Amino acid sequence: MAILSRTSILTAVDMQTETVAVPEWGGDVIVRGLTGKERDAFEQASLRRNTKGELELNMSNMRARLVAYCVIDDTGARLFTDADIAEIGKKSAAALERI
Repeated sequence: MAILSRTSILTAVDMQTETVAVPEWGGDVIVRGLTGKERDAFEQASLRRNTKGELELNMSNMRARLVAYCVIDDTGARLFTDADIAEIGKKSAAALERI
């Protein structure tokens, strides 16, 4: 295996996408893996402090948050914003789980 340079790492095309059928919505969506920054934000939003000040898992709309981060349009841009998460959370649990 070759030793990678800074340039080869920073220019590598490493984001995988997959088209996922969502029959509940009548079509397909394109799903992209998270960037490092997006994953950190997702994980940070998945934690909250309880009344004792201890960190605990925040499962509230977790699947909707993940869908908002991962579903993209055909140009590679996010299809949803963080402001859409509450509305996405109202969609079919089966569809969100599949994505």
